[in-house]
Amino acid sequence: MSPSADRSELLPGPSRRRWLQGVGATLALPLLESSLPAAVRRGLETSGASSQPPRVVYMYVPNGMHMPDFRPRTIGNDFELPPILQQLAAHRGDMNVLTGLTLNGARALGDGPGDHARAVAAYLTSAHPKKSDGTDIRNGVSIDQVIARQLGDRTRLPSLEVGMEQSAAAGNCDSGYSCIYSSNLSWRDETTPAPKEANPAALFDRLFGRPASLEPLAGPDPERRRRSVLDFVQEDARRLRRGLDRADQHRLEQYLTSVRELERQMTRTDRLEGLDPDDPEYPRPAGAPRDYAEHMELMFDLMALALQTDATRIITFMYANAGSNRSYRNLEINQGHHELSHHGNDRDKQAKISQINQFHASLFCRFLDRLAGHEVGGERLLDRTLIVYGSGISDGNAHNHDDLPILLLGGKGLGIQTGRHLKFRKETPLANLHLSVARLAGAELDQFGDGTGDLHGELLG
Repeated sequence: MSPSADRSELLPGPSRRRWLQGVGATLALPLLESSLPAAVRRGLETSGASSQPPRVVYMYVPNGMHMPDFRPRTIGNDFELPPILQQLAAHRGDMNVLTGLTLNGARALGDGPGDHARAVAAYLTSAHPKKSDGTDIRNGVSIDQVIARQLGDRTRLPSLEVGMEQSAAAGNCDSGYSCIYSSNLSWRDETTPAPKEANPAALFDRLFGRPASLEPLAGPDPERRRRSVLDFVQEDARRLRRGLDRADQHRLEQYLTSVRELERQMTRTDRLEGLDPDDPEYPRPAGAPRDYAEHMELMFDLMALALQTDATRIITFMYANAGSNRSYRNLEINQGHHELSHHGNDRDKQAKISQINQFHASLFCRFLDRLAGHEVGGERLLDRTLIVYGSGISDGNAHNHDDLPILLLGGKGLGIQTGRHLKFRKETPLANLHLSVARLAGAELDQFGDGTGDLHGELLG
């Protein structure tokens, strides 16, 4: 069996337990190898394949990158980490820096300004979106949805779309381009984006709370709202523990602790004046934390648990919508991000852009830590996950779409050779990377977008 083979094909649905059940509640479980039938375990051991299926995560950073602080100066394994990548130093051995990739669909191609909207719309579709701020939008199908069409029926959620800001339904956001383009990374078809979830409480309920037919955790009943989802499934959890070996018992306890800690984090966000968040009558917040870092950490923790429980194997994430002008007062940066990206070679503005990029990377490191810290059968979740991190714009001032800032992280268990800076020939389509990722994830795909082939030779060699 090849390094990228998905051993979940050997695991028929009923053969492994995937839920804890309670009165009015269900909780997805991570893979517990001792819960597999003995014949299945023997077959997996004999084949030498992984018990973890491939996962794919796409991360989008708005407004480009300060490239001098992102791109290493030397090619190959022995390169010095520039300031932005230093934030990921703990995962240097899990990272490939990819230089030379181009997103041609984000270029004007006769349509004039609107680079930010085009960059997001084209990032995963490799299409050139139709310039419109009305109802006649047209884009392409994004690579995450191409993969989901083939593999999404193996999980409860075919794909998961997440971000720090909600998707827009209409409006003019960028020089005649609809806000739909600016705020949606994932596209189910040419005219239908897949809106993202930005509310951590709603995302938690969707992943770990109640089935859609039952009242959500954040519903009107204060008694149900303030109780942990674990309260409803604890009896089933006790029964399950008795049939697990020590390693899986420990794995289950770690998981349940993570779920409870997430609930506590959400309860403590955006404290209401005069109320104690540890009081059982304290209302569970219905929205996102006001603190950007706290909000992002919650979203990353939820995404990690979604992969750990195999609720989905395909995730897209946006740090902000295209052209975001968020200020970062926690970094003592009062100007907006988009405003600073038009730096005009001003060194002070460039330094602030680099600070923002480093801040994003430092928070992203938490997500990598979570995936690296979860093991099944001696293999890290990160080794079975392909993460594409980057932007559809290189330098925000130039609005160029060539030589993009792209990282590929994880994937060792899928055959990826990591810890390198790879330089591709000029104008190599970003679609080539998408094709490789899709194939490594198990999708059968001959071509994608404007691609000219895959990058298997470089990534696996």
